[in-house]
Amino acid sequence: MLVITRKNRESILIGEDIEIQIIEIGHGKVKIGIQAPKSCRIVRKEILDQIEKSNQEAMLDIEEIDVSVLLPLSRQSK
Repeated sequence: MLVITRKNRESILIGEDIEIQIIEIGHGKVKIGIQAPKSCRIVRKEILDQIEKSNQEAMLDIEEIDVSVLLPLSRQSK
């Protein structure tokens, strides 16, 4: 991991077309601006982690379903 220090309104470049600028610093938060091509996917990591956890929990719920209960229902719909 690269760790660098930036002041307000300073930027870093990633590659040739991604710029990350420090917009505001204060109250225990740093506000950043990201300028990148629209094709570049940008997501907050904690949101992605939450979605992955939710998906894993949903898969565990599916594994607990008793498939034998669904078979009579599928025959009724025919």
